[in-house]
Order: sequence, then C-alpha cells, then structure tokens
Amino acid sequence: MSFIIKPLITEKMTNITEKSSVDKKLRALNEKAAQKLGAKAEKVSYVVKRKGKPDETKEKTVFTYTKPARQKYGFIVKPEANKIEIAKEVEGLYNVTVEDVNTLRYAGKRSSRYTKAGLVRGHKNAFKKAIVTLKEGDSIDFYSNIQ
Repeated sequence: MSFIIKPLITEKMTNITEKSSVDKKLRALNEKAAQKLGAKAEKVSYVVKRKGKPDETKEKTVFTYTKPARQKYGFIVKPEANKIEIAKEVEGLYNVTVEDVNTLRYAGKRSSRYTKAGLVRGHKNAFKKAIVTLKEGDSIDFYSNIQ
C-alpha cells in the first residue's frame, strides 16, 4: 500500500531544507556535556556595566561545538500512515537511509465565498505532512525523472 501522496516541494519546505543543510555552531551547557560532544573551550570576554561603578571586563570559558548538517525532505502522506511505514516507503522508493521521521497533522479549514448564486460554503481537506531526515551523504533528487 502506498502511503506517500506526493513530495512537498514548496518555498517554505525549501527554507526548512536549506536551514538544515548548514552546519550549526552551538554551545554546550556545562563541562560534562562538552566532554561528551567533543566541544572546544573558548575564552569570551565581556564588559559588565553597573550604575555608579566603573565598567569591568570579565572573561568566561564557553564550550562550542558544531552540529553537522542533515538533509530533510517533506512529503504529504495519508493520515493513517505511521512513521515506520513512511520510513520504509521512502527507503524503498528513493534508495536512501532514513534516520528520523517527524509528522504533522493539519486540520481542514472552512472556507466560503460570495457568488451570483449566493454564499457558497465548503472546506479544504485535512492532511498529514512528514519531514524525513536522511543519513549523512544521502540525498533525493525529485527532478531527475522530468524531461
């Protein structure tokens, strides 16, 4: 049974993909976490300003590490599909390794418009979106089969 309805190639989804495809520089909260993540210690100096007292310069040790980029792709899927089924289908269709699947449910929206016949009421369909994170080095080319 096919759970994927269509790949999501929109401007908003492209922005999510571009944000996730850049290495991020993050700070560790404490020294124990820094050791686990392999963070580097850096000294940062800053100025403390107090009312009625002279400014003083202090130094603080900060632990920074880089989080590697991950490729993320969006799909509109059937509402009854679960994360395991989505991951299996993406792996089967595109020959990639899926690391993580995040799903979002969107409710159907009511809509109405005025026409010559009067007020026409209806609604847009509810749908489910899946954001799939791939293993490092894997990618999906949605435009490869277009001629």
